Amino acid sequence: MSEEILRWRSYPFKKNTKISVLVICFLILCWILVYLSTQSILFLVISVIILFGSLSSFFFPTEYELSKDKIKVRFFFTNKAKDWNYYRSFYVDKNGVLLSPFERPSRLENFRGIYLRFEKNKDEVIDFVKSKLKEGKKS
Repeated sequence: MSEEILRWRSYPFKKNTKISVLVICFLILCWILVYLSTQSILFLVISVIILFGSLSSFFFPTEYELSKDKIKVRFFFTNKAKDWNYYRSFYVDKNGVLLSPFERPSRLENFRGIYLRFEKNKDEVIDFVKSKLKEGKKS
């Protein structure tokens, strides 16, 4: 019996050129405004780090691997691997699936859960998650 593994890569920056150009223009405008309002290179560098860091999942690719036992997410310098039994529920939106360690909605699930972003594989990902988390929820 072969083990089913679902792998894909999500790279939002390359997915939509218009959005990518708008995001870059917005960031440059923000950095110009920070520099003009503070006249400080230090604040400019801090704002570049904060804004670029907070949008890093948009600029860098994320690799996902769903297997029989584990979920693996590789992003930039970070590797996460969790067993399926860690998660209790899931929530589907138009861009992906949030796997939550809580049975009911919680404010902490964005910090303790994992978001699996779709990449032209919405049905496959949802079916795989449903097969692992039978008590899942769709929103």
